[in-house]
Amino acid sequence: MRIAGFTALLLAGLGFAGGRPGQAALSPEEIYEKTAPSVLTLEVENSDHERFVGAAFLALRPGLAVTAWHVVHDAQKIEAWFSDRRRAKIVGLVAKDEKLDLALIEIEANDRPRTVLSTNTPRIGAKAFVIGAPKGMDFSIADGLISQVREFEGVCQYQLSCPISPGNSGGPVLNDLGEVVGIVSWRKAGVQNLGFAVPSLEVLRLDSRRPAVPWPVRVLGKGDSFSEKGTLNGERVKSDPRGLAEFRQALAELAGTRVTLTLETGGAVQSFNFEAPPAEHGASSPLKE
Repeated sequence: MRIAGFTALLLAGLGFAGGRPGQAALSPEEIYEKTAPSVLTLEVENSDHERFVGAAFLALRPGLAVTAWHVVHDAQKIEAWFSDRRRAKIVGLVAKDEKLDLALIEIEANDRPRTVLSTNTPRIGAKAFVIGAPKGMDFSIADGLISQVREFEGVCQYQLSCPISPGNSGGPVLNDLGEVVGIVSWRKAGVQNLGFAVPSLEVLRLDSRRPAVPWPVRVLGKGDSFSEKGTLNGERVKSDPRGLAEFRQALAELAGTRVTLTLETGGAVQSFNFEAPPAEHGASSPLKE
């Protein structure tokens, strides 16, 4: 009993919450007002100088934000801001786990409120809310259900019916108490409202006490703290507003018409003229957003 009590106190100190019987559910308006001040929009520039948007949220301790690893893994530069348009300086990467698709980043925002992470597995059918920047529309809230709890390559995932688009990744999945139950990770391409989130308790697997490593984070050795752990799903592809998935979709919408494609690589420019092919039926691959 003492051990259980100590664990409960430790989780409470870290900003985790279990179910509290009799606590009234919040309205969507109240959930947004409670959580939005802790959510960040991230604009990332990668090593190919492509820019795309993701999300993050404050948790655990002052100045620490949780996001999806695939959002920041190749970042050369990151800009971040809150819903009140206040900018936040990114100090660096604290910890990450590629298999879980989670990352902890240090930011200069010690005076901001933090989210509460839930210790409970949500019931199937429970209401869920996501806050993020779908297609760059920052600080948008959407709702849905916890459709199912699934396992992929040994990693537990929450299946969501909430609408998820590029820009939602790394954002919080909230229950009706405004607690974070998961972190948006990926969706199934070509399917309506079939997304997945990493349970919030998995954040405890990351060491939040490490000093931040400034960006850009270099590729480190096999024995290093940030060595890769493999991928949750080898076919997942990061999707950004100008990414491969959007290109394929645009090409499919032009099926049967003549198009000109200009390809620039290493300063060399090539142009191709061809008839856009029809979309492949049944093709579906999971995309990180």
